[in-house]
Amino acid sequence: MSHVVHVQTEIRDVQALRAACQRLHLKTPVLETVELFSGQATGYTVQLRDWRYPAVCKVETGTVQFDNYGGRWGQQRELDRLLQAYAVEKTRIEAHQQGHTVSEQSLADGSFKLTIHMGETV
Repeated sequence: MSHVVHVQTEIRDVQALRAACQRLHLKTPVLETVELFSGQATGYTVQLRDWRYPAVCKVETGTVQFDNYGGRWGQQRELDRLLQAYAVEKTRIEAHQQGHTVSEQSLADGSFKLTIHMGETV
């Protein structure tokens, strides 16, 4: 049986955030207070490729603060890639904790197809 799921991502798991950054070859997120153009922000900071300011992930609320000035200080697709990688890694972690395995397939449009194998070894 197949199910298609659309995910609205909230970043709440530091382990999954770290795995997402590793997947994207980004530096490990650091809990800190940083200056954005619009003021200070505190959370796990991720320096996205070619972004002037880091994205700040507030795991307590699931939100991400960032200032890319409408794409002039960083391309939105880099943040989208982080959110996608986080969703994949969080799914993997949750499936493994429940004794399941996950296989992954990259699709032509840049998305991923994850298949969770219930209680199986792949």
